[in-house]
Amino acid sequence: MGKVFNLAEVSQHNNAKDCWLIISGKVYDVTKFLEDHPGGDDVLLSATGKDATDDFEDVGHSSSARAMLDEYYVGEIDSSTIPTSVKYTPPKQPHYNQDKTTEFIIKILQFLVPLIILGVAVGLRFYTKQST
Repeated sequence: MGKVFNLAEVSQHNNAKDCWLIISGKVYDVTKFLEDHPGGDDVLLSATGKDATDDFEDVGHSSSARAMLDEYYVGEIDSSTIPTSVKYTPPKQPHYNQDKTTEFIIKILQFLVPLIILGVAVGLRFYTKQST
């Protein structure tokens, strides 16, 4: 068993020159692997500072990829420092105002009513001109 790290310590290693990941309760220094990672270094860098177990498992890594982890092992994570769940906060969106529907209808009517009046006037003019 290696050294025990807390989340704050591991979170400091979050760039291309020093990248540590937490996978299944173990800490890995994957800095040397960044350039060789098939998914690119951005994938690994985006998984720093948190428990990356779900990210790792969701991809479905091969048994050889799992075996490679041993090469980068640096220690264990103190699981009490990892938050159990992260509260989802949805992005801020403007509140939908249902009253805008009536505003939209009013704008359409402001455009259509004059066109209808113009059409009726042209139709009457055309009709009266033919009858005389």
